[in-house]
Amino acid sequence: MPLYDSTLETLAPAQRAARDENALAQQFAYVMAHSAFYQNKLRGADKISTRAELAALPFTEKDELRSSQEAHPPFGDYLAAPPESVVRVHKTSGTTGRPLYIAMTRRDIETTHECGARAYVSAGVSRGDRVVHCLNYQMWAGGLTDHLSLERAGATVIPFGVGSTHLLLRTIRDLGINAISSTPSYLTHLADIVRSELRIEPHELGLRKGFFGGEPGLQNPSVREKMEREWQLRAMDANYGMADVLSIFGGECEARAGLHFHGQGALLVELIDPTTLAPLEIETGARGELVYTNLTREAQPLVRYRSHDAAEIVSSERCECGRTSFRFRVLGRSDDMVHVRGVNVFPTAIAEVLASFHDELSGEFQIVLDTPPPYNQLPLRVELAHPLPDETLSNLNAQLVRTLQERLNFRAAIELVPHGALPRSEGKTSRVVRTPNVQP
Repeated sequence: MPLYDSTLETLAPAQRAARDENALAQQFAYVMAHSAFYQNKLRGADKISTRAELAALPFTEKDELRSSQEAHPPFGDYLAAPPESVVRVHKTSGTTGRPLYIAMTRRDIETTHECGARAYVSAGVSRGDRVVHCLNYQMWAGGLTDHLSLERAGATVIPFGVGSTHLLLRTIRDLGINAISSTPSYLTHLADIVRSELRIEPHELGLRKGFFGGEPGLQNPSVREKMEREWQLRAMDANYGMADVLSIFGGECEARAGLHFHGQGALLVELIDPTTLAPLEIETGARGELVYTNLTREAQPLVRYRSHDAAEIVSSERCECGRTSFRFRVLGRSDDMVHVRGVNVFPTAIAEVLASFHDELSGEFQIVLDTPPPYNQLPLRVELAHPLPDETLSNLNAQLVRTLQERLNFRAAIELVPHGALPRSEGKTSRVVRTPNVQP
């Protein structure tokens, strides 16, 4: 299995920890010298050089960054580099609130593309691959940064973006494109168009590799199996990240046993209990929330930034591919977690159950919250794959309710809707629909 940077990616844990703490000491000194935000927030913390010392500091929350940018536009008072050194600006998706503007220096960009290239090579990008990149280029980091990371990994990249699906199909055929980079849900949308417009099955289009991110779900074996069966491609979870931290720092290898951490040298990762906020060891089987501290970022460095991504550490041992970084699985966002009679329910877990009904369901669904919590049952709008007789619908509804109760321990109120009734996204798909009076 190829590696992008064999020295860095195979470091022994003790060597990696020593490098991280050395970088942490230098980065923290830089932050406290140049970031007005952290000078005020961490007053009295003169020097930090170990993980234990870092763990004593307060967390940084996204709402603090939003407030900072509102009070000190456009980049906030956590901008630690001269404004004239900012050479690129991105914007977060804003799916959980006001978007953030992401400022990057040339060094920040270099770090981003190096980590991204590691992830893509790990996922199987190789020289000679022609990858059509179908993510939003309109300031979303996944558009341009992922494109340039694909190039650095060795691919020929076709910068298509989203929309104009008919032109996309023609472009794939004209250029002999063998790989696609997109969200998983976009490939589902594309399959419908291929069948309806070209009158062929998706695999006849010739895509043989898929590099996906931006949404959960691909770690669900049923979702992946359906995608690979329809398209006859190798579907890889290739580009997990957060624009405000680092565009890509997670991606699986050919072993497909969790996402490798690819942010070596760029991020220091902590795991915490999201309820007590106590630190947890990053060890096989541990579950908690991921927290990030930048180790080299110049423009907008973050210290103990809460991701609100719940994750399980799949393994902290060396992988069969030779990489020594820990591997993890994202369970879902705490923002999307819904409490149903004391049970924490993630949309990703619901998706996994629904995917097992792939003969009857399209895989599209929404959690519809039109009243404030608490919830005794969870309203679900679930899309059919094709029309079914009334009796079959009734039996299917009852079976879904029963299966969700057995596997996830909550009761659902299910509305089955026709195929195509739920919106398809060309960016990120939102599974939780809240009316304005219902807050996360």
